[in-house]
Amino acid sequence: MKKLDNTQLDLLMTNLDEDGKLSCLKAFKVARLIGVKPKEMDAITKSLNIKITNCELGVFGKLKFVDMDDNIYNKLSENFNQGSKVECQVAWYTARDKGASLKKVGSTINNSDIKVTHCQLGCFYDEEFEKYDDA
Repeated sequence: MKKLDNTQLDLLMTNLDEDGKLSCLKAFKVARLIGVKPKEMDAITKSLNIKITNCELGVFGKLKFVDMDDNIYNKLSENFNQGSKVECQVAWYTARDKGASLKKVGSTINNSDIKVTHCQLGCFYDEEFEKYDDA
């Protein structure tokens, strides 16, 4: 794991929420700002006793979601592997499609049988077996 210099550490710390946690979206932002791959963020935050929270896809955290969207479900189902599993990156790409958003994709995943694998931030490999502790 890369050791952060003072500037990088400051960029990370200024993006924490009021509870001292780093949201999923801000983790992507911080990775870009400090010049690391998003997948390194889990190791970096764990080394500093900081939790990543509020997964935009509903795997962990306390975000509120709306109803699922059948069109998004059908689009995601085109990319299923091993049952109803879809990689995090695929879900994010789906959110970039016309008429979709992270909130709609996350709501569809959260309110269906879809399981997310391969967190882009390194928080989990397979959420069905390796839950992220967000206590």
